[in-house]
Amino acid sequence: MVGRLENKVALVTGGSRGIGRAICEVFAREGASVIVNFTSNAAKAEDVVAAITRRGGQAVALQADVASKSSVQSMVAAAIKQFGAIDVLVNNAGIIRWGTALNMSEADFDQLISVNVKGMVNCAQAIVPGMIERRYGKIVNLSSIAALATAVVNSTPYAMTKAAVISLTKRLAFELGADGINVNAITPGFVRTEMLNLSDEDSDRARLDALSKKAVLNRIGTAADIANAALFLASDEAGFITAQVLTVDGGRTDFLTHSA
Repeated sequence: MVGRLENKVALVTGGSRGIGRAICEVFAREGASVIVNFTSNAAKAEDVVAAITRRGGQAVALQADVASKSSVQSMVAAAIKQFGAIDVLVNNAGIIRWGTALNMSEADFDQLISVNVKGMVNCAQAIVPGMIERRYGKIVNLSSIAALATAVVNSTPYAMTKAAVISLTKRLAFELGADGINVNAITPGFVRTEMLNLSDEDSDRARLDALSKKAVLNRIGTAADIANAALFLASDEAGFITAQVLTVDGGRTDFLTHSA
């Protein structure tokens, strides 16, 4: 059976853990050669590569800080040297910093913008020229339902950058559609990853239960839930879909407003 990404090459930023790791593994299962990007933890990235190769897939770990344009360019050059081209870009790397519009620190805000927004632009600028040349490409950007105005306190700085991701997605789709490139975004809800920082202690189990009750499906998401959505958007099954934002949140109900 032919995989949905057979003979494709995919680069996944922040691919060493959580949602990024799940995306790498699902893409490899569906036939893609995967570049597992990491910033600092080489051991975790190599663990993802090992898990993929044990199942007969092909993957390589490449270091780059997405906030650094030169670092990204070096990573992309190494990836193209090894695989010849990059067909799919998943902009997953991201960080979170807590605060309000009035008390967020300048350093935290600058870092959020550098990684969550500028990082995606850096990757697009390095990879898209090759996609334009081949008149084929899929870009999947990871935003967040924080961008859609969920009622979570102290998430304003993060939410602002993730809202920018949605705007960037639509603008890239507009700019690149004539070149045969699809650009879409995913807005995950609560997903149990290291970023959510939940343990099995009683207090965290209570927090998990409270988070679950915010969703119609009465659970928080898994990394696989998001990876499966990314797989669809990266596949040719989504060939007539672009400039869209796919919310994968179990039916969250705690929004500040439902106005446009």
